[in-house]
Amino acid sequence: MEYGQSTSRLRAIFNVTSGNFLEQYDFFLFGLYAKAIGETFFHSDSSYAALMKTFLVFAVSFLMRPIGALVLGPYVDRIGRRKGLMVTLSIMALGSLLIALTPGYATIGFAATVLIFVGRLAQGFSAGVELGGVSVYLSEIAEPHNRGFITSWQSASQQVAVIFAATLGYLVSLAFTGGVSKSMLTLNEAIIDVKKG
Repeated sequence: MEYGQSTSRLRAIFNVTSGNFLEQYDFFLFGLYAKAIGETFFHSDSSYAALMKTFLVFAVSFLMRPIGALVLGPYVDRIGRRKGLMVTLSIMALGSLLIALTPGYATIGFAATVLIFVGRLAQGFSAGVELGGVSVYLSEIAEPHNRGFITSWQSASQQVAVIFAATLGYLVSLAFTGGVSKSMLTLNEAIIDVKKG
């Protein structure tokens, strides 16, 4: 294999897995910071009710995955894996950007709840085909002798994203005091324990 081909392949692997890492990192942050998100974007007299609304939106985004796979899968087959990945990563990025830029309930009222919901739907919709699409793309660009290793980077980038998000939550909880940071610390410890097991 020529040097140029090797460099191009490594760049493609890095781009796809780093994009996958960033999108999954953002996806998992929503779950890690559910309590703070609930208090910021979901109006309720009870912090428990706000948390449950947050988890409901989190769950609905997972229900969007099979719909995204059924809708975007055939589309990706038509336009090609590389272009298809750009489409799915763009949808995920738009959902993430919408969530990041949405003001809280105190500022724009119920519109904040709706925008967060739409952002999560977009993330779930794109994740339905993105995760499989990344694996297929990596398999296609890998050489036969290292196809399993190269394809495994899709899953590895996700697991690193979970650990990174949990670590960030832990560090934030050390930096701040109060109920939200204590609950984040407990949740992060639980996630780290699950990863160890």
